[in-house]
Amino acid sequence: MASRDFGEVSERLRRSTVQVSGERSRPGNGSGVIWTADGVIITNAHVARGDRARVELWDGREFDAELTSRDARRDLAALRIPERDLPAAIAGDSSALRPGELVLAVGNPLGFIGALTTGVVHALGPMRGIGRLPWVQAAVRLAPGNSGGPLANARGQVIGVNTMIAGGRGSISGGLALAIPSNAVADFLRRGVNRPALGVTVRPVPLDDRESIALMVLEVAPHGPGAAASILIGDLLLAANGKRFRDVDDLADAIDAAAAGVLSLQFARGDHRKTREVVVRFEAGSAEAA
Repeated sequence: MASRDFGEVSERLRRSTVQVSGERSRPGNGSGVIWTADGVIITNAHVARGDRARVELWDGREFDAELTSRDARRDLAALRIPERDLPAAIAGDSSALRPGELVLAVGNPLGFIGALTTGVVHALGPMRGIGRLPWVQAAVRLAPGNSGGPLANARGQVIGVNTMIAGGRGSISGGLALAIPSNAVADFLRRGVNRPALGVTVRPVPLDDRESIALMVLEVAPHGPGAAASILIGDLLLAANGKRFRDVDDLADAIDAAAAGVLSLQFARGDHRKTREVVVRFEAGSAEAA
């Protein structure tokens, strides 16, 4: 690709990338992608944690955004701002990606607006230890603030939404960047519904038996089902309805099955040798943070 063409592609991506700020009661900053010219913004569910957010465009204009849908399991959220004729990104076909293909990531890491990094595709598919859902796995340098921003191919087509770093020892330079495939984003927008969520952020933790894992609670959303059930940061979730976890998706499957009902969670707190149990109640249409 000629340097002039690369510069044009990069500039288009920057114009399609926004900064997303949380509500005052739920602070946090990340990135987002202008998905349609009439104001639909795609970001991560862990970035858009409340019913509203603040969106800043590339040209400095700011808008109050309304949350229209969230899928905590897929870590996607859709926002809408009252503006038209926006520089929408061009969505690509993530299933057409191949290992070794050049990709570009744009976001707002560590306060640097519109920062661009490049890398190559490592793989497309599930990531061991994270779950059964597919990811675009890329060797791209990301940092806090990149979450929710676009991952694009060399033609500038968005083929993923950056979400996290997996593996490695550093959150900035170590491991692979994981992005939600663009085809999964399209499915999310077609569904247009809110899945129920426990309202916690978890991280897989290996257990001695090697046949199951624990899910360590890193964050509990205020007023969510998890908080109402007295789940605390640091708890180790071990099983749902008596079934041990093999990956994070086992918890998501149990939550989906318990929508508008109850879920029994087994967990350990403090003395990890003692197992406790709590009943979580969901309301129809509940959509708490991831």
